[in-house]
Amino acid sequence: MTTPPDPIQAQLIAARRNQILDAATKVFADKGFHPTTIKDIARTAGIADGTIYNYFENKTALMLGIFDRLNETDRRAEDLSQFTTGDFRAFMRTYLRHRLTFLQNDNFEVLRVVIAECMVNKELRELFNQQILAPTFAVAEEYFQQWAAQHIVKPINISLTMRAISGMVLGLIVERLMGDQPLEAQWDELPAFLTDLIMDGLL
Repeated sequence: MTTPPDPIQAQLIAARRNQILDAATKVFADKGFHPTTIKDIARTAGIADGTIYNYFENKTALMLGIFDRLNETDRRAEDLSQFTTGDFRAFMRTYLRHRLTFLQNDNFEVLRVVIAECMVNKELRELFNQQILAPTFAVAEEYFQQWAAQHIVKPINISLTMRAISGMVLGLIVERLMGDQPLEAQWDELPAFLTDLIMDGLL
């Protein structure tokens, strides 16, 4: 018989991973990806260099861990399952607000580093697609297919719909990272505006 996982041990592992990711987030944001060393991250986390390798294979794995946490990949199904019936517009507004709010805190600088590194690092880009992007789209498509079957949303190309919405959000994030002041000034209005744009269109 398989021994059930020890919940206390699982909590300790999760806490240590988060401690390391917190340190990596700070150092990557301060120094950038390439100048940062495992020693820098270990020093910031207050642990031995070797301890990091018990949880993350290398800096690329750390960067993926940071993006996975920002993306909340493991919570995406839970977030989408919050809507069963009712006001889909209100649900979309809340969901988009949640996805956009993380830019209001210390994640801003590290996100700049993550996106920049993904553009030039082929290994990171491929792993990002496999481990984060593909699972995220798979979950979203499953829920949107259910909603289409229930006539909550239109039965249009679900795969492209997901990527169009994701691309819109990511594009706005990149524009803000590039210093778009009018966008930054109206950032809090985006969830409601995007929801209306997605659901009503321009005409």
